[in-house]
Amino acid sequence: MPGTTEHTPKARLLGAELRECRKQVGLTVRDLASRVGTSHVTISRYETGTRTPQPEDVARILGTLGVTGTRYDEIVEFARTAGDKNTFARSSSSTHKHLVDLAEFERSASAIVDVAPNLLPGLLQTADYARQVMHTLPADEREIRVGLRMSRRDVLFSKNAPTLEVFVAESALRQPLGGPATMAEQLRHVLRMTELDNVTVFVLPNALTRYTPAQDGAFVLYEFVKAPPIVHLEHYRSPAFLFDAKDVAAYKSAVTELQDASLNEDESVELIASIADEMEGMPCR
Repeated sequence: MPGTTEHTPKARLLGAELRECRKQVGLTVRDLASRVGTSHVTISRYETGTRTPQPEDVARILGTLGVTGTRYDEIVEFARTAGDKNTFARSSSSTHKHLVDLAEFERSASAIVDVAPNLLPGLLQTADYARQVMHTLPADEREIRVGLRMSRRDVLFSKNAPTLEVFVAESALRQPLGGPATMAEQLRHVLRMTELDNVTVFVLPNALTRYTPAQDGAFVLYEFVKAPPIVHLEHYRSPAFLFDAKDVAAYKSAVTELQDASLNEDESVELIASIADEMEGMPCR
């Protein structure tokens, strides 16, 4: 199982998929290595994305883990382009595929910038607010996804927690999703999160009279200590991840523009608190 040593963003996503498959059957890295006839170091490097396995090696690992059907086909097909550094987007029939990708980036990021013009971002959502965002899903599936979203927030309290910088539009703070009480609770939660040293929230005020990059949609910029940065774009049907250096540089410039356009940290916290007060004073409908 030689693989290649090129460390690409796609290789990290592939590694996250292989790690999840292994954990689901309760095997250790050494157990899996023994069964497929390779070293535990090689399996570890595959799972961290520091080495990219060949598609046939991925097929062998998945076969050993008992992965079959659509998921097997998707992962093997993804392995064929895991060394590619270009932009890609994909839709998957695997229910939580996208969440695995995001959790992997959040786990390994040193800094996250989340530009959220229309909704508070997942890492700052309460369970009730998240349920409103996911209200079109079947109840069972919605609760699974809410649980996964809540567990992803733990990364902000971990030993090597990333910094999180959020840019949110004032209009998103004023939309009472789920009703005033639910939104008030959500805003109070945001205020508590801003008390963490690694979390900062900036508000783009309604009074802005000039264009900002937030008007072109939400995006998340992930930065890493030992790997190139990545931009995540959320679409209605499928996500996209941008790896190209020029594309990422453009989004970094967009963040600088947003910093100039936003209220400062103290002003943002004050505005969020005042909107929470307003929500608490509204009658429930």
